[in-house]
Amino acid sequence: MRKIEIAGATLVAVMISACAAPRQGPPPRVIERALSNAPGKAQPSTIVATEVAYAREAKAQGQYTAAGQFAASGALLHGRNGPVAYAALASQLPNPETPVEWGPRTVVMSCDGALALSVGRFRDQEGFVGNYVTTWVRQPDNSYKWSYDVAGRDDPQPPPRREFEDGDIVVTAIDSILGLVATCPRGGEAVPPPPAIPIGEDGRSDAQLSRDGTLRWRWEHRTDGTKFVAAEYFYEGEWVTAVEESLASPAEQ
Repeated sequence: MRKIEIAGATLVAVMISACAAPRQGPPPRVIERALSNAPGKAQPSTIVATEVAYAREAKAQGQYTAAGQFAASGALLHGRNGPVAYAALASQLPNPETPVEWGPRTVVMSCDGALALSVGRFRDQEGFVGNYVTTWVRQPDNSYKWSYDVAGRDDPQPPPRREFEDGDIVVTAIDSILGLVATCPRGGEAVPPPPAIPIGEDGRSDAQLSRDGTLRWRWEHRTDGTKFVAAEYFYEGEWVTAVEESLASPAEQ
């Protein structure tokens, strides 16, 4: 949804984030901006392409107009008070003059490609930066639409970038995206169930397992307002943590 904070049915400031580093798994595929191909039905490049198209439409038609076009049935925004149905809020969200800018850094997909998560960075209209997590679901026409979205500003914010003067030579890092694809079970073999979900703080939560059983993601809304998202995928015979994000809402204004 790129990127809003919801208090009840009211749009408020973008969230503050405190990110937890995921456990390192096997070496991931690296997907350059050229969107290189991956074998099988699971193509992380299709999620990257969808994110690019979404961002393009946000600039052309407006942030929330584009969000509605790319929203799956029952899509949820995770805000200050927990996930809220986007359909219930859409009419109350006027398009901002300038949309938020964002881009994925990691894409995690089930073996069959039907379920995916993208994790990335955004910059809002005020210049604040942070992290986001979006869940994508493949549609009958093989397109992808988002079904869950959460975001939060870095806390503290990184220092401002130095402004370069004419004549400076600037070298930027290669912009690449990590693609994590679950291992497909061999003929007839069953995928073992994912590890038990640890008992955490009291609060609301939900989990979803991909239909092929190779990717599980979950959200929690803890009593202190922290929003937590995690995902595990089945890789070469074991379950590996791919995503762990803890995002905290800003204090009431």
